[in-house]
Amino acid sequence: MKKIGRLYLITDTAIQKKYSHYQIAQFAVKGGAEVIQLRDKSLSTSELIKTAIKIAALCRKHKVTFLINDRVDVALVSNADGVHLGKEDISIKEARKLLGRNKIIGGTAHSLAEAKKCEKDGADYIGYGHIYPTKTKYKPEKPKGTEQLKLIVSKTCIPVIAIGGISPANIEDVMKAGAHGAAVVGSVLKSSDPLNTLSLLRKKIYDRKK
Repeated sequence: MKKIGRLYLITDTAIQKKYSHYQIAQFAVKGGAEVIQLRDKSLSTSELIKTAIKIAALCRKHKVTFLINDRVDVALVSNADGVHLGKEDISIKEARKLLGRNKIIGGTAHSLAEAKKCEKDGADYIGYGHIYPTKTKYKPEKPKGTEQLKLIVSKTCIPVIAIGGISPANIEDVMKAGAHGAAVVGSVLKSSDPLNTLSLLRKKIYDRKK
């Protein structure tokens, strides 16, 4: 099984304008993030590739896993470690054909059926949520909560990364529910001290795992 880090940061320049994707990646590696996902739906392909290549080099230097949201083509050109795919994106099976066995592919799930499909189709991990209320992305459905998270973990055999409204205040409950790790966005990017927030998240994840 491929190694999937526990502290996972998604870059986002839509919910905040203070930091660029590369600046986010820089403080992510300093703060102890083990996975960085580049997510941007608005950049042109050429700009996304330029950004991805730059972040990929940084991540290789610091031995941090680097994933691209949605774009298998950008992952291939930038030599990223893999991709994270949502329901509207290329299928996990098709992505695997293009990327090969050694790249990481994560799949989004909002239900047990979707989680099982991700696993069956060959995903290396499941991104499950949203666990708590979040303003990062519009979510019409209710938060899943930690009881549903426990169910997903118990019924699947690949790592489950919880996402949605996760912060230092609730990450211990997420880990108690059995999540392999947590993906964070707003709690870090909107923090007055992103580095400290990341460090605190990492401490709470690994203190729980001792």
